[in-house]
Amino acid sequence: MPLATVRKIPSNIEISQAARPLQIIEIARRAGLRLEELEVYGSYKAKVSLKALERIKSRPSGKLILVTALTPTEAGEGKTSTAIGLTQAMGRLRKKVILTLREPAIGPIFGVKGGACGSGRSQILPMEEINLHFTGDIHAVGTAHNLLTAMVENHVIHGNELGIDPQKIYWRRVSEIPDRNLRHVEVGLGGIGYLKRETGFDITVASEVMAILALTTGYADLKERLGRIVVAATRTGRPVTAREVRAVGAMALLLKDAVQPNLVQTLEGQPVFIHTGPFANLAAGTNSVLANEMALHLADYCVTECGFGSDLGLEKFCDIVARSAGFKPEVAVLVVTARALKVHGGLSLEEASSREDIRSLQRGFENLERHLKIIRRFGLVPVVTINQFQNDTETELKVIQEHCLGLKTRCSVSTVAEQGGEGGLKLAQEVMSALQERSANFEPLYPLDLPVPEKINRIAREIYGADGVEFVESAPQDLERIVSDGFAGLPINMAKTQLSLTDDPKRKGVPSGWKLRVREIRVAAGAKFLVALTGKILTMPGLPKVPLAEQLDLDDNGRASGLF
Repeated sequence: MPLATVRKIPSNIEISQAARPLQIIEIARRAGLRLEELEVYGSYKAKVSLKALERIKSRPSGKLILVTALTPTEAGEGKTSTAIGLTQAMGRLRKKVILTLREPAIGPIFGVKGGACGSGRSQILPMEEINLHFTGDIHAVGTAHNLLTAMVENHVIHGNELGIDPQKIYWRRVSEIPDRNLRHVEVGLGGIGYLKRETGFDITVASEVMAILALTTGYADLKERLGRIVVAATRTGRPVTAREVRAVGAMALLLKDAVQPNLVQTLEGQPVFIHTGPFANLAAGTNSVLANEMALHLADYCVTECGFGSDLGLEKFCDIVARSAGFKPEVAVLVVTARALKVHGGLSLEEASSREDIRSLQRGFENLERHLKIIRRFGLVPVVTINQFQNDTETELKVIQEHCLGLKTRCSVSTVAEQGGEGGLKLAQEVMSALQERSANFEPLYPLDLPVPEKINRIAREIYGADGVEFVESAPQDLERIVSDGFAGLPINMAKTQLSLTDDPKRKGVPSGWKLRVREIRVAAGAKFLVALTGKILTMPGLPKVPLAEQLDLDDNGRASGLF
């Protein structure tokens, strides 16, 4: 069968480096911000003062559009590119729109991803700076987190007035670089005057401090949340908080600038707030509440990306973020690829990327339908977009569109990587039609007063399609402690693989006859959720055999290479 016509385009970094972005002051003007509300970082990025939100918060709220995906493959399905391309397309339709995205984690750039600012002509700028140090927010989170660790251990060494049990210090350290050798370490080996104990490191974006930053509503709320962090327990089992070790003020000071959203732009000049970077398989997986709130009061439409598939990022946005902030999303764009459908239909990623296979494609529709069901379960209106890749055939694209038509679901093909906003016009028109056609009836999945096991069961059964939940290892004891310590009323943040609806990344499609295994439940009292760890999910990734760090370089003129 003939391949769909997709013109070869330059690499992402070539497109980014050839771009001529607007001055950030002009982007701020387009967004409706004032000069005195900016803290400019060079020519193309700025932080936005929270005073801007005070000025605009009485304005009516715009429409909130979520971008999510079916269960992705390891290669990713172009969800970020789609969110950017949709924003650019809405800009071409002369809609007042602002995009909100997570800040890329630094660590994965050196491992397998190579960057997370979109692709082709659907990118955000300045790409190199955003992917690396940007405005220093991730560094601030790591520094504040590790300061708290040092202060807890220092308290124990110098008298331990709180009676902390050294074997019950829960607060680990963090690092921005994936380093598997740091998962389990022993510290305090210097002898007298050191606190010797077994501990470990998590990746910085998995820090509860990052989750707090993403969910906070301002400086007062930030300090209240930081103070609630449970860092340890006493010998009698009483929880000890960051407030009790007197770390809150210093931590808040380190995070003072990081609280402010970062303003950048799309390749076509639309405003973008890119702020906070919690992983979707470990935390909430979305940009900050503050960024979303600013965008909703500045623009008529806010496009925001949810991490990974709808079973992870979208579920957490609805049950944690939207519930906490009072957001009411309207439309959810579901990013679909022929490649991913064929993988869920039984092909390997290599096979799915290189050849047409209609039967495998059709077998993968079950996964697509599960994600549509998830979106509708939250009362949102779904719009499917097929992110077109080079090897997709016209027949494959037609079969997907016809299937969506049979499901009475809006669907369009997107070519935003090749064509930018122009390639997303049909998607934008479908989204606008969906917004005008009927209002969403947003509703979280569960009430907060439901017992913790029942909340987890509801997510497992109604979102993942499991037959139930098995609480193994420390989870039964964790449940008892959560109730006795008064944390049972918090929402659930499921830590689960993004590569499957189950807790096993190898199980594709929509598996049946399985139970979700929850091995540990942690309290994130500052973020105000419980973290249920499932399967073999890791809070500290490792580098692959051949990390992309080996390809990254800087030439004599200061230009980066290797980032895509």
